Order: sequence, then C-alpha cells, then structure tokens
Amino acid sequence: MRFLIQRVTQASVTIEGSIVGKIDKGYMVLIGVADSDTEEIADKMIRKMLGLRIFEDENGKTNISLADVNGGLLLVSQFTLYADCKKGNRPSFIKAGKPDMAQKLYEYIVARCREQVEKVETGSFGADMKVELLNDGPFTILLDSEELA
Repeated sequence: MRFLIQRVTQASVTIEGSIVGKIDKGYMVLIGVADSDTEEIADKMIRKMLGLRIFEDENGKTNISLADVNGGLLLVSQFTLYADCKKGNRPSFIKAGKPDMAQKLYEYIVARCREQVEKVETGSFGADMKVELLNDGPFTILLDSEELA
C-alpha cells in the first residue's frame, strides 16, 4: 500500500464540473492499493499517517500533528502509484490491486479515518477526477507499507 501525503492549505476534487470533496488545512492523500494489501496493513498505514508531525510549531519546527492543527483529510484513490516503468515507455499497472478488492480497502481506509478525524473528504473510486491543491511547503511524503517497520 502506498500513501502519497501532501501537506496542504487547501485541496479539492472535482468530477464532471462539480466539487465532490474539499478541505482547507490538512493532508491530500493519494492512496494506491496492491493485491497483497490487507486491512491490517491499512491500519498500520493510517496509524503512521495520522501520527506524522509535519506541521510547524511556534518555532518553525515540524513538530505538530494533523490532530493538533484540527486538519482535514482529502483521500483519493490512485492506482497509478503502482505504475511499473522499468520496461519501455508505457507504464504497466499489474502490481495495482484488482478494482473490487482495492475499492473495498479504499472504503475501509476512509471509514477508519472518519473514526479519528473530524473532516474527511474523498474523491470517487475509479472516476475521472480533477484534483487541485495548494501544497504547503511544499511538503510531500511517500509512505510505502513495504518500508514501514
């Protein structure tokens, strides 16, 4: 599982001209699911993401968590995080989770995050989405479940 986390001052997702999800200060998170992922892996990734201290304190140090700033989450499914570009110029996506399984895990992640974060917005799984964001910093972190202890 991969979470591409961007610290934002605002972010939104638009589908067919209508905004379906919007947050102010918080994280815009692209979520990629692999076939080998499980709810246990999702729980581990969520704990890590929500525990990150990447907002600045009064001394300008990244020492404040999402909860400390009452930040929101914008969670967007993104199978292309599993693009394999080793051969040729056309990426392969065979490492990405099958749509039915990936959607269930994405919905699980959204539900678990809603238990812990007041404002959780989403895109729509499998839709053609337009994502806009103002990256704060810029500050972007890639969490990969294969690299977490």
